[in-house]
Amino acid sequence: MRDFSYLHAGSVDAARQAAALPGAMLLAGGTTLVDLAKCGVAEPETVVDITHLRGLDTIAVDDRGATIGALARMSQVADHADIKSRFPAVSEALWQAASAQLRNMATIGGNLMQRTRCPYFRDPANFPACNKRSPGSGCSAIGGVTRGHAVLGTSEACIATYPGDLAVALVAFDAILHLGDRQVAVDDFFLPPGSTPEREHAIEPGEMITAIGIPASAAARRSTYLKVRDRQSYEFAAASAAVGIEFEADGRTIRDLRVALGGVATKPWRARAVEEALKGKVLEPEVVRQASLLAVEGAVDHGANHYKIELAPRVVARAILKMGETA
Repeated sequence: MRDFSYLHAGSVDAARQAAALPGAMLLAGGTTLVDLAKCGVAEPETVVDITHLRGLDTIAVDDRGATIGALARMSQVADHADIKSRFPAVSEALWQAASAQLRNMATIGGNLMQRTRCPYFRDPANFPACNKRSPGSGCSAIGGVTRGHAVLGTSEACIATYPGDLAVALVAFDAILHLGDRQVAVDDFFLPPGSTPEREHAIEPGEMITAIGIPASAAARRSTYLKVRDRQSYEFAAASAAVGIEFEADGRTIRDLRVALGGVATKPWRARAVEEALKGKVLEPEVVRQASLLAVEGAVDHGANHYKIELAPRVVARAILKMGETA
């Protein structure tokens, strides 16, 4: 870890001005930045401490939706009574992420800014070729050990998987990020790699996440987050699904459906084809299973990660049918 300057921001405006400086990085909970600095991926020239900024850790929920401050802790949001009742998938996604210690420390804004856990990205000493770290150098993962890598949204430049859980639920329910002077949909905030995998987020110099807005909906109220992983705790998803469903008065016909995938794509992945295929349909297991296959339409594997193409639709179907059982 190289030497850096430390700046304690006294206000949001001061933090944004400092964040525009070349080589500046924001420090909130530090659970991502410290990790990246230790492994030599992040080399900030200035660390801007925003930990103590007032007003950015609040959680407000009403009939219109929820507004969550960027400095609210993961555990604080997960345990909030109104989040649990009105946005259960958000609460469940947070509870299934990281460890209890990290959830108590990590902030919501920092969670959304986390970077891939691709081992090739995080080991510059042994794998200098990584287009995320060094554009144009190549992708060591392609042709390497690919079991944990993405099958959706990939490109010839990068197959790294997006690792988070919270963003998957936020994408499913059309959440909006407040970046200071502008707002952007969470789905648009995360960028597919294309030919520029080093650019992961639609955030500009001098911008910072200040809050997240989640609009209220019947689908969000009846929602869940299902995460399949190699072990039951402190593990990233092999495949996950955030699902919300609203039924017609008969309790079986689907009026509205929201589906997003995690663990299988280069960004949180909205499965709109599944949603459209099932809207207006009576919820039947075989119908759901067939529609869930659309979740991996266009998927491309690189050998060892082929299992995700079979696993992801099963996770989606299981989550949808679980919501049907609670109707």
